[in-house]
This record gives sequence, structure tokens and C-alpha cells, in this order.
Amino acid sequence: MARVKAVQQHDLVLIRWSRNPLIPGSARRITAVSVIGNARPCSFTLVPNALLINALNCLLDNDIGFKIVFRKKTSNISGILLLERNP
Repeated sequence: MARVKAVQQHDLVLIRWSRNPLIPGSARRITAVSVIGNARPCSFTLVPNALLINALNCLLDNDIGFKIVFRKKTSNISGILLLERNP
């Protein structure tokens, strides 16, 4: 009987962010997150109202392995990011 190996899937993190429209140049904050797979060890940074820069600094660390595969500004004060980690 042949052994079947499960193919390990990519980890995906979708982040929606926004800025405070009343304060020009305000920091981007996370408004929603969806994770497919896992985002360890950065899960603690992926919470609503947290600073986006802290999450990105963790996820884009070379040891973690995430890369931004899609980014889009949906308005002057909001946008989305999709990050992927290969197995």
C-alpha cells in the first residue's frame, strides 16, 4: 500500500486597517483580521485596534517567513493587506 503525504498548505493572513480621519497622519490600526492556517508566533499582534506596524514588523521578520502578496488602499484612510507564508 502506497503512503499518501498530505500537502502542507500556505498560511494566509488578511488584515483590514484604517486611520483616524480626524487626525492627519495618524497611525494605521487593525480593524479586522482573518487567518487561514496559523500566524504563530505573531498572533498576539493581530487584534482589532492594535497598530498595524507592530503586526507587520513581526510577520515580515525573516525568521517568520511571511511576504505581502497583495495590498490595496480602499480609501484615503483604509486598506487591506494579504500576507502569505510558504510551508
